[in-house]
Amino acid sequence: MTFSEPADATSVPSVGRANIVRLLWQRELGADLGSPLRDNPLIWETQWRRGAHALALLDERRSNLAQARVRAVNQLHALLRALLPGGAPRDLSAAKAEQLLESVVPAGPAELTRHALAADLIAEVRTWDVKLKDNAKAMAALVTESESRLTDTPGIGAVTAARLLGRTGAPTRFPTASAFAQYSGTAPIEIASADRARHRLSRRGDRQLNAALHTVAITQIRMPGTRGHAYYQAKLAEGKTSREAQRCLKRRLADHVWCTMIADERRRTRVTDPGGQTGATTTSSAAGPTPTTSTSDKSLPGPAKGEPTPPSQPA
Repeated sequence: MTFSEPADATSVPSVGRANIVRLLWQRELGADLGSPLRDNPLIWETQWRRGAHALALLDERRSNLAQARVRAVNQLHALLRALLPGGAPRDLSAAKAEQLLESVVPAGPAELTRHALAADLIAEVRTWDVKLKDNAKAMAALVTESESRLTDTPGIGAVTAARLLGRTGAPTRFPTASAFAQYSGTAPIEIASADRARHRLSRRGDRQLNAALHTVAITQIRMPGTRGHAYYQAKLAEGKTSREAQRCLKRRLADHVWCTMIADERRRTRVTDPGGQTGATTTSSAAGPTPTTSTSDKSLPGPAKGEPTPPSQPA
């Protein structure tokens, strides 16, 4: 069976069928090719893709807002350092900066100019803070609308979940969890020398997605009682360094995130299409807040091979 056959069987206009074939080819359309391709999954997939794209746009906007705020705070630090003995504390907020600025009595045109510029930068920082809060609210609303269960995982809030969903797109385009780990740059790279083999940090993949997984890993490491913390301590007991244990935890978290997104997609597809058409062709499991599957922390020297398994059983 070719990808054009199920597309031709739908009521979608001919122009849209070419897009269906492209989505099927790129594994971005959740569909079971063993059954007729009905229109409901196509409608759901279009809505889901729009939501993921919206999250990606909000995530990019948040990065730009955060960078603009950092620039303003850095400029404010430079001005306060010239106005105050010892400067300002590193963790500087707009309210704290305003309090410090009120204690300054400028003398001379240079200090008057610095004082005015600092007041302007404080107002600018407050503007960025408001925009960042509005951005976080928009992200939380879209994540709630997506009904994703990523936020059930310790260390994953609405903003982190938005980045994971937006940067990943359709999870079914990755045939296995290992393929997702390579895409996110969490699969370590093996370096062999003589009879000794070791693994180093991978600089490949989506670095923004990798940073989100790193944030989750660090958060779980600092949360005693979580499975991530227990896993990290077990790796330290095996003799691994702190950084090596962190990389192992990130690799496990990548599996868990992919499995959770696959499970979410299957659940939404079953709700959208009661007839039983499933939305993924890979096996996943996301029963706990961190992965418990036997994922190796070793490297993946070659491209991930597609290992499709039978579709999930009907609920």
